[in-house]
Amino acid sequence: MGSCWSDGKGGGGMVGVGGTTSSAGGGYGSPNDAVDYYLKSRGFNGLFSQIELSFSASNLRDRDVISKSDAMVVVYTKGRDGTTLSEVFRSEVVLNSLNPKWIKKLTLSYQFEAVQTLLFRVYDIDTQFQNSRDEMLKLDEQQFLGEATCTLSEIITKSNRTIALELMRKEGVAAAAQTQPQNCGKLVVHAEESLASKTTTEIVFRCLNLESKDHFSKSDPFLVISKMVEHGSPIPVSKTEVLKNDADPVWKPVFLSVQQVGSKDSPLVIECLDFNGNGNHNLIGKVQKSLADLEKLHLSGQGINLFLPTGVGHKHEDKVLKSPLFVDKFTETVQHTFLEYLASGFELNFMVAIDFTASNGNPRLPDSLHYIDPTGRLNAYQRAIVEVGEVLQFYDSDKRFPAWGFGARPIDIPVSHCFNLNGSSTYCEVDGIQGIMNAYNGALFNVSFAGPTLFGPVINAAATIASESLAQNAKRYYVLLIITDGVITDLQETRDALVSASDLPLSILIVGVGGADYKEMEVLDGDKGERLESSSGRVASRDIVQFVALRDIQYGEVSVVEALLAELPSQFLAYMKNRNITPTTTTSAS
Repeated sequence: MGSCWSDGKGGGGMVGVGGTTSSAGGGYGSPNDAVDYYLKSRGFNGLFSQIELSFSASNLRDRDVISKSDAMVVVYTKGRDGTTLSEVFRSEVVLNSLNPKWIKKLTLSYQFEAVQTLLFRVYDIDTQFQNSRDEMLKLDEQQFLGEATCTLSEIITKSNRTIALELMRKEGVAAAAQTQPQNCGKLVVHAEESLASKTTTEIVFRCLNLESKDHFSKSDPFLVISKMVEHGSPIPVSKTEVLKNDADPVWKPVFLSVQQVGSKDSPLVIECLDFNGNGNHNLIGKVQKSLADLEKLHLSGQGINLFLPTGVGHKHEDKVLKSPLFVDKFTETVQHTFLEYLASGFELNFMVAIDFTASNGNPRLPDSLHYIDPTGRLNAYQRAIVEVGEVLQFYDSDKRFPAWGFGARPIDIPVSHCFNLNGSSTYCEVDGIQGIMNAYNGALFNVSFAGPTLFGPVINAAATIASESLAQNAKRYYVLLIITDGVITDLQETRDALVSASDLPLSILIVGVGGADYKEMEVLDGDKGERLESSSGRVASRDIVQFVALRDIQYGEVSVVEALLAELPSQFLAYMKNRNITPTTTTSAS
């Protein structure tokens, strides 16, 4: 794809849309970013889909003397530590067959932002246990036929969503040390996305006579829709925009899938809040209704009064307000999903840019952010590369990733703010995540750390690649990861680059390492403020930046990087929706 370029203009007059989960299906306007931040603080996460896995096998080992094997497949998920196993599924037993096709299917949630590793084990069930319930069988009393492992992403990124895995068996630790694993046949796993993942409900809400929570004006209302869970607080699944100074608001449509909320009869909490810029939003009132209830309200044309909980414990009462909520529109449609785009050939292409400015410290010293620990513990830069890269690599077929450095002086050239990490003067790509790690390790001792910290050149380089890909009608969406230890010094130039890039199929993740004050960096992330504006006065068509400080990530906990990645399918779908790109069509450069 070539080296870095001086600017990244391109994309023509494309129209962008907001990248929030709730509005991804509709392409209506821009979201209120402060509300997005509010939802994140309450645990709101990205899109996920319900997947059904079906299983068949061929050429299983025959462990029975008189008849063929009586096979069962058992599925486990691996924990974040890579070793902890949790059993999630047992099939029925298929009698007397070395080529079984199981009927029972495994349903599980596909989460884009996480690497979901699955382990499959096949057993021959002893005759004496065949009348027992599947879940009661003791697996250590059955004959082990073989096992295989893969990630869920590997299955769903196949064009036919089918993967054939070699079943392997090791005859104990001692035998394993002397011989290669034995081939025990093949296990075929096929994935289907459930219809619930594709059905989207479009709802238009309206309220009347809302109580004012502000002293000198009317309230600034917005709605948050949450699903009820058996234990714990309701989980937000969607929200409206904020309408300023409005006691009779009519909000833009919100989009809910049955899969998001559990079922059409699952109870939902709809809260009407008065927006405050400090994040302490005041509850005006709420109702609890299911999608089925909301559909009935729409058909009847009647409203339901909001209520406000008052008191606690045994004195708990609900104060019914004279503020009705109406459902002006309720329609159900089948939408194209992220997985459908993947199945038709669309890809996510990973890029990375690494900060080599002097503020990182001497890489040969342990206090440097770039220090390579001889014990194998990853430094902050390596962690960010691995955490993001190990997820995105499955969505890039050739796994050749553009990789750049900035803020250093490569051999024989002046200080560069966008140089090829592999040391080449002609191309910037490396092979796989390990290729990025190797190029990074090599660059550490082949460049002289300098400064200042400039983002504009690497953003323009990524934007140029995205623009050229768009012009070629390629089915690609790009994700640039920028890892940095300091505050940028070209803030306006970076704003200009981001505003220009907001029209392209591109998202940018910025990961801050070290202990710097990242307040200026957070300005680039539209989740906490207004949309970016360029020096010429042009406003970004959508928010394409997500920022996180790596110091907020703790080992063994849910990764903040995963939370950032969770938004990418929504941004992808919103972009495709706005461009009228379907899974069966190619992009248009017009």
